[in-house]
Formats: sequence, C-alpha cells, structure tokens
Amino acid sequence: MARTDPALRRTAQELSRPGPHAVARGDLEVAGIPGVVFTPRSGRGLAAVAFGHGWLQPTARYTELLRHVASWGVIAAAPATQGGALASHRQFAEDLRTVLDVCVRGRLGEGDLSVDSSKLGLLGHGMGGGCAVLAAASEDRCAAVVTLAVAETLPSAVAAARDCRMPGLHVAGGKDLLAPALGHADLVARAWAGPVQRRTLPKASHLGFTAGQHWSDLLIGSSPENRTRQMSRALVTAFLLRHLTGVTGTDATAYDALLAEPHPRD
Repeated sequence: MARTDPALRRTAQELSRPGPHAVARGDLEVAGIPGVVFTPRSGRGLAAVAFGHGWLQPTARYTELLRHVASWGVIAAAPATQGGALASHRQFAEDLRTVLDVCVRGRLGEGDLSVDSSKLGLLGHGMGGGCAVLAAASEDRCAAVVTLAVAETLPSAVAAARDCRMPGLHVAGGKDLLAPALGHADLVARAWAGPVQRRTLPKASHLGFTAGQHWSDLLIGSSPENRTRQMSRALVTAFLLRHLTGVTGTDATAYDALLAEPHPRD
C-alpha cells in the first residue's frame, strides 16, 4: 500500500487519537511495587500490557502513551523501578513479569475490571524495550511484544529474542544515536523466533518517543517529538488491538495494512 494512500493515513490518524474508553489512573504501590497503572473505567476479560521505561526515564514521560493505550481498552501498567544509571536489566525484566501478575490477580481501579490471562503483552522503550524482550523470553503467557527504540541489555535482548515465539513489533528511530536501528532493533528483529515486524521512523531520535522535559535530554542529546509520538501511538495501538484483543473484520484489515507499511510516515 502506497505511503500516500488516504485510507492508510486515516487509520494512522484515528489510532493516534484517544480511543472510546474513559480512563482511570491508579498506583501500583498498593500491590507492593512502585509505579502507575492506567485502565479503562470498566471491562471484563481485558487485555493488559506491562511497560518498561527507558534508561534514566521516569514513568511520567510515558503517561501520554499509557493513557492512550488504556483509552483503546488495554490496561497499561508501568513499574517505576531500576531508574538509576546502573539499572539491573535482569531485575527490571522480573519487575515487568511481576506487573503482569498484578494485572491478572490484583484489583485494579474502582470499576468492574478483570484481565484475561491469555491477553497479556509487554511494551517498552529503550532499555525498557530490551527488558521487555528478556521478560517475554521466559513468560509463556505473553502474547505480543512491542519495543520502541529498543536497546541491548545484559543479559542480551538479542539472545533472548531467539526464545520469543509470540508476535513482535520493533519500532526504531532513524536518528537514534543511543540505540541505532542497525545495531539494536535490526538484530533483535532478525533473532526473533516468532512472527516479527520492524519499522523505522526516519526522523525519530531516541527520546522522540517520550513526552515532557527531563534533565536526561541534555545527556542523551535528543528530546520529545510530537510526530514521533503520534505515529508510534498508532503503530502500538494497531499491534496491540490486532494481537491481544482479537479485532476482526474491516478494522483488522486496516490495522494490518498500517503495520505492513514498510516506511510509516514519521
């Protein structure tokens, strides 16, 4: 499908806007782990994703994305752990798996909510994307993984990708100097054991996927970018709805077309 296809553009615009669900915000601290959770106000048998933040990044920089995912009917929970310069990637991966447990077994929000354990996913940015891959490699319940500007980890996310048999989407930034696509996202995608898609947003930098200002912008040498966030929201939403909620019909066809686009507009 051509890049200028109006239908493709309309799908991207629709999925980059908030979905039909009212959203509630909660605190993971009540379950014994620091962090935030965004949920639809109500819903039974919902899908849920655990989100991993980037290196040195507070979860507040991802509020826009987490709230957006929840507005489309998918619970999004982000642990606020391993925020220092010497973060443990192995422990952060375990934290992401713990958050999935919380989503399945815990009481989330004040509404009538429940999560279907067959509809769990992992999502992450930078270091958190690499840790999402580590978590997925040892998490049989995980049905989908999305990474944004995925960074290599210790232990290796590239090696872990060989054990990931669920569908994966890896979105890279063409101007990412911290986790260049050819050295990170490409290697993870090529090692992926299951169905995989890799997309590059040509003008995106490493922190283009975040929102708001932070002192790390100066250290990393990039900053938030509205077009990067807009397009990545559309791709993340299309992939999660397609692989976690089982959307069918014309919507499924439109989402597949967006995800199949070799070079999404940034």
